[in-house]
Amino acid sequence: MALSDPTRRAIFEALPQAPRAVGELAALTGVSSSAVSQHLRVLREARLVMMRPDGNRRMYSLDPRGLSDARDYLDQFWPSALAAYAAALHTARTEDRPGDPS
Repeated sequence: MALSDPTRRAIFEALPQAPRAVGELAALTGVSSSAVSQHLRVLREARLVMMRPDGNRRMYSLDPRGLSDARDYLDQFWPSALAAYAAALHTARTEDRPGDPS
């Protein structure tokens, strides 16, 4: 998974504020520009970031296509997560009132 690597996550999390160049991302993450470029390649292949040329620099920003795909994937888990949360609340309430038949 593209965001399983902590450096890629740091790069990804630096992009919502504004598009950034490789050098800026390298300074923010503390890794070399070539390493940032390799991480950006993985993020681009996963459609989580996109690149646009700006003169002699490449500016990277979040890619709404991949973010939409990720959201759609995660949304399928909400019904079961909410049901599990409701069950846990019910269990906790029942355990707090052992003599209560509710």
